[in-house]
Amino acid sequence: MKINKWPRNNYSGPGGGLYTGPGGGLYTGPGGGLYTGPSGGAYNGPGEPYMSNIPPWSVFVKELEKRGYKKEAELIRKYHKCD
Repeated sequence: MKINKWPRNNYSGPGGGLYTGPGGGLYTGPGGGLYTGPSGGAYNGPGEPYMSNIPPWSVFVKELEKRGYKKEAELIRKYHKCD
């Protein structure tokens, strides 16, 4: 099964999902996606409520459609109840 990824997640430059430097998805230091301490993407300790990086499904689907991601929006609608 092929999984489509967002372009930003494939980006290996600053701030990208494949970036190993500060702020990147593969960064293991503070604030990075693989950091297990407070403010890190892999942190699951107390005092840090889960925060999604996308809005509620109904809002997200509308934004996807506005930006031309029709197939992606259709797939989400297939599995999630969206207004």
